[in-house]
Amino acid sequence: MPAATIVLCYPAEPRHIAQIERTAAAAGLDAQVVDAGQERIAGELANADIFFGHAKVPVPWDDVVRQGRLKWIQSSAAGMDHCLVPSVVASDIVITSLSGVLADQVAEHCVALLTGLLRNLPTFFRQQREHDFTRRPTRDLHRSTIGIVGLGGVGRRIAEVLAPFKTRILATDYYPIRKPQHVESLWPPERPGEMLPQVDILILSAPLTDQTLGLMNAATIGKMKPGAVLVNMGRGRMVVERDLVSALESGHLAGAAVDVTEIEPLPPDSRLWDQPNVLITPHVAGQSARRIDDTTAFFCDNLVRYAAGRRLRNLLVDKRLGFPPPEAAGE
Repeated sequence: MPAATIVLCYPAEPRHIAQIERTAAAAGLDAQVVDAGQERIAGELANADIFFGHAKVPVPWDDVVRQGRLKWIQSSAAGMDHCLVPSVVASDIVITSLSGVLADQVAEHCVALLTGLLRNLPTFFRQQREHDFTRRPTRDLHRSTIGIVGLGGVGRRIAEVLAPFKTRILATDYYPIRKPQHVESLWPPERPGEMLPQVDILILSAPLTDQTLGLMNAATIGKMKPGAVLVNMGRGRMVVERDLVSALESGHLAGAAVDVTEIEPLPPDSRLWDQPNVLITPHVAGQSARRIDDTTAFFCDNLVRYAAGRRLRNLLVDKRLGFPPPEAAGE
């Protein structure tokens, strides 16, 4: 029975650790499971054959790669920027993401932010504190034109949820294939210029890559329709915050809703806090009462595949891209 040390860095409970141990034993792995947490991950990672989690603290990835012991990283997040440093990308380490596992929750949160923004809830929340019953203008989600940047697991689920609102949906994606019937047009990522002037609402749901870093800046925001709104469900650094704030203050954008920010936590002195037409949540879109259960179940399924030498789900075929191809989710 092959031996393997599995190092965890996600909020696992004892029952999840026991589940992983049972799965490993049933799959024929003599596994030692180490629950490192954020406190010990920087040290424990050096002893890992398999890493499951998301290190939010500095980790000596270059040293881990040089050591040559780590064989597989299973991220507990859809975004992979936390581990895709150059040395890991160039290594033989196998990497799998959690893409699509939390799509339902992110789509729910997107709808909450979007409808709250369009129905002018920031204003009405302020009025409630002031006992002010004044009517103010609102906008409609129904029959609006929506652009989605990144039609992966999350983006496709967002499109599914928004389609019943009789919306017109346009999208871009690195893999512009398998266009859903409820999406009118699906373009490659280098063609956002065709989409931006048409949309009333722009939703970002792409991973952070060299291509998406700073994607929404003064030039691209300037191409958006005056009075449009921007919703960021992807990664904060996809948006140049100062340019977003300028577009909000000038009135070019009517509002924004963000679950992620360029710097996290968002600094207290950020001008974004004080915009009256902005909704901000602290990177909680993926939260769910079932998140840890679902995440653990996904890892256990991949652990069985790993032990049997089968192809893993959500495998990053090209680590330079930072996300798996569409067909990888169901393998």
